[in-house]
Amino acid sequence: MRVPVLALIAAAAAFGQNGKQASPPVPDAGKQNVFSLDVTRVNLLFTVSDRKGRFISNLGREDFEILENKKPQEILEFTAETDLPLRLAILIDTSNSIRDRFHFIQEAATDFLTRVMRSGKDKALVMSFDTSAELVTGLTDDSTTLLKAIRDLRPGGGTALYDAIFTSCRDQLIKDQPRDKFRRAIIILSDGEDNQSHWTREQALEMAHKADSVVYTISTNISHVESDGDKVLKHFAEDTGGVAFFPFKVQDLAQSFENIANELRHQYNIFYRPNPLRTDGLYHPVEIRVKDKKEMVVRARHGYYAPTQP
Repeated sequence: MRVPVLALIAAAAAFGQNGKQASPPVPDAGKQNVFSLDVTRVNLLFTVSDRKGRFISNLGREDFEILENKKPQEILEFTAETDLPLRLAILIDTSNSIRDRFHFIQEAATDFLTRVMRSGKDKALVMSFDTSAELVTGLTDDSTTLLKAIRDLRPGGGTALYDAIFTSCRDQLIKDQPRDKFRRAIIILSDGEDNQSHWTREQALEMAHKADSVVYTISTNISHVESDGDKVLKHFAEDTGGVAFFPFKVQDLAQSFENIANELRHQYNIFYRPNPLRTDGLYHPVEIRVKDKKEMVVRARHGYYAPTQP
């Protein structure tokens, strides 16, 4: 089946990556062109680990099963991906609440980009958020520009976390659509205590899904007491197949970044054709299981947004 999508959001219709259609952009005056996009397959990237968090990288197609709306699905293609091009959104909380840890956060973030970015292959963006979300630099493979963007940040103001997630996905990640496969990830450094956003938590999460982005969160709460903000960070990570990290000492931030870098390089990739194929624009839950191996943990997105019938 083929459905028309707007040319202005051609890059946003990322169904080929994880089966989700992007949220409509802000209406724009003028005429919009139309073209067709094949939306008959769902693509899922995921990781498998044991109960101790060690990656399992020797599994094959026959080891997995997929359920959509609790109905088994046929796997069309399976690969083990270890070297995917990356598209990263680094979202840094610049509110007053993290001022005392801000310098170390900057250093850990720049060190992460220096180690993980490969010139000519990977791209990243930097967005800060306090009273509002601000794109400091858009998607680029220029590491010098990215490092300078992080080092030039200064703390102050409230916390617009949800706006940062929503706009980084809608305006950046969702528009970058090379034909070859890549891994989109949002890395958030924050205490999770949003008090300034115009978009809601669920709207931000929906946009992350539609941009096919896994969310990794690093909490800046060092009180050793779980806060409401920590619960928010867990929610974003768990629902998108990511991980929430809680480094209670600022010195542990570097290890959190190291764990994220390792996970981004240990991926499995599965394609399947939904049966039945729906074009209702709704969210459809998906579960990936390792057959007969309950001790293994699969981290993947919990579902996808179907395309809409023209």
